[in-house]
Parts: sequence; C-alpha cells; structure tokens
Amino acid sequence: MLTILKDLRDLLVSLKLTVVLLVLSIILVLVATLDQVNLGVWAVQEKYFKTFVVFWKTGNVSIAVFPGGYTIGGLLLLNLLGAHFYRFKWEWRKVGIWLAHAGLILLLIGELLTGLMQDEYHLRLDQGQTKNYSESYRNIELAITDTSDPKFDEVVAIPEKPLSRLETIQHPKLPFRVEVKAFFPNSMLGMRAPAMGSENPVAVSQGAGTSVVATQRPLTYKENERNIPSAFVELVGPEGSLGTWLVSVALEDSQVFTAAGRTWKMALRFARHYKPYSLTLLKFSHDRYAGTEIPKNFSSRIRLTTPDGKDDREVLIYMNNPLRYAGLTFYQAGFENNDTTTVLQVVRNPSWLIPYIACGVITFGLLLQFGIHLVGFVTKRRAAA
Repeated sequence: MLTILKDLRDLLVSLKLTVVLLVLSIILVLVATLDQVNLGVWAVQEKYFKTFVVFWKTGNVSIAVFPGGYTIGGLLLLNLLGAHFYRFKWEWRKVGIWLAHAGLILLLIGELLTGLMQDEYHLRLDQGQTKNYSESYRNIELAITDTSDPKFDEVVAIPEKPLSRLETIQHPKLPFRVEVKAFFPNSMLGMRAPAMGSENPVAVSQGAGTSVVATQRPLTYKENERNIPSAFVELVGPEGSLGTWLVSVALEDSQVFTAAGRTWKMALRFARHYKPYSLTLLKFSHDRYAGTEIPKNFSSRIRLTTPDGKDDREVLIYMNNPLRYAGLTFYQAGFENNDTTTVLQVVRNPSWLIPYIACGVITFGLLLQFGIHLVGFVTKRRAAA
C-alpha cells in the first residue's frame, strides 16, 4: 500500500505529468477551436471546457473520448501544488520562484471560479426606455403573472429544466397546476392552415395556438442565430382543465386568461435577472470615420437610478469603458434599429479581480528573482575584481 501511495505521489509531482497535461490542453484547445465553426462559442465552452469529460455522440449513445477542461485544469493545479511543496525547498534566494508559482496557482483557481460563478446576460434598451432587468442569452422561463391587483403584479417563473422534462408543476401561488405536454428547444411558428394539413402536435384549445402552428427545428449553434423554444402546456384547476396553450419565445404578447376569479398573463420568455435599480437609455451614439461607413465609436449615455433616490447619475458606456455597479459589469456590445437601440452585455463575475492579482504576483516574483540573481552576480564580480 505504501509503495502504491509513493508511486502516486511521484506521478503527481513529476514533470512528465506536467508535459502530458500541457499537450492535452493544446489538443483540447485546438479541437474546440475547430469545432467552434459547428457549435458556436457557448456550446464549445460547455462541451469541452466546462466539463470533466468530453463525449462523442453517435446516435443515442455517448462515448467518453477525452478529458475535459475541468479535469485537465484540476490535475494541473494538483501537479503544481504537489511539485511546489514536495520538490522545491524553501530558501530566501528562491522567494521569487515561490511567488511566481503562487501566482500560477491563483490564476488556475481564478479560472475555475470564473467558470463556476460567472453569469452573462444582455440588456436591450430603446432610446428613452427604462428597465430594471437583463435577460439570459439562452435560458428561458415560463412566466405566469397575476395582474388582478392594480398596485403590483405577482409573478411565478418556472425555469427551463422542468419544462424540458415535461413535468407537472404545482406552485403554491397558483390555483392550478401546469402540465407540460411537449417542449421544443428550437421551433418555427407559422399560421395554422387545416386545409393544408398544418396542425400542432398537441391539440390547442386556448390562446394564440388556435391559429398558430409550432414546428420543431434542429438546435442552432451559429453566432448570428438564436434558438426559439416553444412548449405546449395544459392548465388544470380543481374543477378540471382550463385549456391547452401554445407558449413560445416568438410570441411577443402575453396570453391573458382568468382562473379562480383572477386575471392572469402567461408568456414563455428568456430568463430575467432583476436588479434593485433602473437604467434608462438617454442617447446612443454611433460615430463613423468621415466619408465612410466604418464604425469609429459606439457609446450609450445611461441614467442610473435607485428607488430610494440615493443614486441618480448619468454614465457613458463605450468600448473598453464598461459600467461596474453592484457586482455587475455592463459592456457596450452592439446596437439595433438604426442606432436607436443599444445592446449591453451584463456580466456577473465575483472573481474578476483574481486574474489581475495573479498576474501581478507572477510579475513581481519574476522581477524579484531576477533582481536577487543580478545582485548575486554583481557581488561575485566585484569580489573577483
């Protein structure tokens, strides 16, 4: 047993393992870069880097073919820690090396935390519009809103997972249960034409689905395309069914109905992230080089306000000059509608400072180590002279 543990220790701290892991990292990055043409950035990150094992799918069978980013990064971290504390002996002359290795360890930990904790949303604002929420790029939710009280709306948001699993949802704030009959991760809507044989896969008795047909489509991973999820849900109250509905991200307006003496709205939408403050687009500017259509600068003048009035100020967001507020970072990402709509990328990354600190520690350690050797070299030369 001791021999096995000793062999494992020697393997963990060996330079050979470091080289093998670096080669595997290069291969993983190369394959992921090539596959990005087919899957896009987000799917590639999920398939290759934010996973322990990379799977190859053939039909309905998934085969593990390569270690994922979490596995390679975790082993590199253990290898570096093991080699650092087992092979390197503490000497003041090597304090720079210790600091450089500590910076590398911090960099790997920061990357892991970023992968686990970072969230990205987008905020689309028309000129003069005010919002207190941003929306997910990919995740959706079924929002059922009680609009009976004129003072406020009571919203129940059902996330995507139970919808995709065709579950039955009974929320304590809803006087009915939601039974998911079908779910399309990507779909296309068209007008219903019974004479031409265009029918929904599930019989729809209420709402827009009585005149609209949803057709399932393959998932798309292209950067300039977006999946349009749709679902068929039946609402069932104590006295029986309230009808079957088609809900889709492509339907702009919420569908209204009554239940238990109250008025409700229902809509499938991209998941929202609400904030305790509001942003208003005052003006979007799209500057071009004189005499050309080549973009020179994009900028959004935003007014940031809080309900208590403690914060009420104007902020200019432009390329490489984001707004950082309340743990979120707002980047200028794009524009729409002939320069009247801005699109901001909203990022929550609690560990965003770690890479900067790690690079600073590495740089300081290398400079310190160089300085120690330089002083030693000069001292020897003077003694010899």
